[in-house]
Order: sequence, then structure tokens, then C-alpha cells
Amino acid sequence: MCRLLAYLGRPILMDKFLYEPKNSMIKQSFSAKEIEEPLNGDGFGVGWYHKEISPDPATFVSIYPAWNNRNLRYLAPKVKSECLVAHVRAASEGDVSEANCHPFHYHNYLMLHNGGVEEFIKIKRRLTSSLHEDRYRWIKGQTDSEHLFAVFLDKLATRGANFDAEDVADSFEEMIIDMKAAMHEAEITDPAYLNMVFVDGERMVGLRYISNPSDKPLTLYYSEGSRYVCEDGMCHMLPATPEEKSVMIVSEKLTEFAEDWKPIPDNHMILVKKDLSVSLRKVTA
Repeated sequence: MCRLLAYLGRPILMDKFLYEPKNSMIKQSFSAKEIEEPLNGDGFGVGWYHKEISPDPATFVSIYPAWNNRNLRYLAPKVKSECLVAHVRAASEGDVSEANCHPFHYHNYLMLHNGGVEEFIKIKRRLTSSLHEDRYRWIKGQTDSEHLFAVFLDKLATRGANFDAEDVADSFEEMIIDMKAAMHEAEITDPAYLNMVFVDGERMVGLRYISNPSDKPLTLYYSEGSRYVCEDGMCHMLPATPEEKSVMIVSEKLTEFAEDWKPIPDNHMILVKKDLSVSLRKVTA
């Protein structure tokens, strides 16, 4: 069911997440620890921002396993950014193709998903029928993830250009309402697992959600501090100061430092604002 990571804060090398930690994203691509299926070899993707060049992010996706991609190995120690994301895929809905690899990119937004909607094909047409033409044409792949993000983008577009993290959270809630209505109409009873992250280079919102609250959602954690450091595979988030702060969202802990990682409560969102302040919000949809 994939593994994901998103980071916002002090500029940092991509290598610090992908390769250096003992439970790095590369390690999670073939030996994930906090999910039933340990193998995530159906492609990968990374995205990052250089806002002094462009508000739009750069992305690199591939259908090859992350652990065996020499281009990613060369790239990671040389990319430094204040905002970056990474994803390793275990395909459930959709072929193994670049169009189905995360992160999904729309204008200056990047989006990732860990989870899925069972029998998604039964609700695909209903969800796309109400999309704005721009968002409908934006969809290039087959995944439930990309289609749900298109619904989310439709909701976010109604908030105008000057939206904030609360608007992003509202849009996620409205997306969930549409998804649950479509599932009910299609008589889909299996729960939908939605661990989703939105970033735009300035703010970040993560969602940990399951449609049946009596079941347990997939793991999702956050970590906040002033600086993330790695030495000999031992990585640690240093305590924050008011002037310097960084926040990370991960589907699986990168290190064994338990105090570094706080679980996002079931059916909650984490909102990281432009000033890097962090708040949790319960999903009411």
C-alpha cells in the first residue's frame, strides 16, 4: 500500500531521507516494517521546490524499483530544498506506469497517497462526471489516488488563490463526503484508506483517515524540530527554536527515536501553516 514522506522547513538534502536513515525510504521500498506488505517495488517518485527559480516543483518518477535506480542514487545527494516529498509504490489500482506514480503534480501543488478504495471502478465515473473540465483533463493515470485528488482540487479551486491550510483541510473533508456518497450508492462496504498529503512549497496538510471508524487507519506520523541530522545512519530531529523549524510527515518512522515521531490520531489531519506552526484537526465528514 505504498510509503510516503513530506518535508517542509530548513533546506535539506534529499539523501537525508532517501538513503541515510536506517529505515530510509529506499529501505522501505523493499522492507517496510509498519504495513502487512513489505515490498513497494512498483515505481517511485520524488518532488522538490526551488522557489527562487520557479513556484512550480520539479518531479522525478520511474516505474523501476527505487532500490535499483542509479539516477536516483546520483540525484539524491545533490538536491537540496526547503520542501520535498518522496513516495514508493505498491500498485493496487492502475498499471505500473509513470502516469500512475506519485507525487501527482498540478500547477504548484504536489500530492501523495498511501491507501486505497476497494472496487474503485464502481465509483470512478460518478466522481469524474462532476469535475471541472480543467481537472478532468489533468488526470493522466488510472489510480483512485489521482481521481480523488482531482475531486479535492475542484473543492480547493472554489477557495480562490489566497487559500490557507484550513481551506486545504476543508477541501479534503468535502472530497471525503463525495467519495462516501459514491461508495454508498455503489454499495461498497469495504473501508477506504486515505493517508494523503498536500504540499505547495509553503504549507503542508496530511490526512489520516479510514471510512469505517471501527477499523484502524494506516500509520501516519509527524515530527517537528529545528534540524534533521544524520550521522552513520543515526538520524534525529533536533529540538526546535522559534526562528528555525522543520516539519515532516511520514507513513513509517525513519528512525528508532520514539520521541521524534508523534502519531497523527485516527481520522485527523495535520495542518502545517506558512509559519510552520502545527495543529491537528478532527475529520468530521
